[in-house]
Amino acid sequence: MEYIYAARIEPDPEGGFLVTFPDVPEAITAGATLIEARANASEALGLALRGYLVLGRPLPAPATKRKGLVEVPVDATTALKLAVVEAFNASGISKSDLARRLGKAEGEARRILDPDHPTKVQALEAALAALGKEIVISVRDAA
Repeated sequence: MEYIYAARIEPDPEGGFLVTFPDVPEAITAGATLIEARANASEALGLALRGYLVLGRPLPAPATKRKGLVEVPVDATTALKLAVVEAFNASGISKSDLARRLGKAEGEARRILDPDHPTKVQALEAALAALGKEIVISVRDAA
C-alpha cells in the first residue's frame, strides 16, 4: 500500500501555482511558491483520501507515472491511517474482533478506524500488526 499520487502543478493565472490530481479530483490546492504548492498538495491529498473513507468509498488506485506530472505522497501519519482502514475493510473482521486482537475496548478500535480521529503512530502500527500487516519505511530525495 503506497499513498503516492500523480499531481499536475501549473502556474496559476492569478499568481502562484495550482495543484490538481487526475486520480483524486477532489484534491485541489495552490501555493505562492512551488515548495508551498507541494506541501499544500500533500495535505489536500490526505484530506481528500480520508474523505473517501468517511464516505465509505474505496480509495482510487494511483496511476502509474505520467509524463509532466509529479508524485506527491500523503504525510506518514495519514498514510498509516489509510492503511489501517483499508486493511481492516479487507479483513472481514468486526470492530469488536479488532479490539480483542489489540487488547483494547471497542471504542478505542472505533477511534483508530475513524479517518478523522488523530491516532498515535504506535496505535496505528499495532492495528496494522493485528491485521497481518507490517510497516516498511522508505526515504527518498524530495522533488
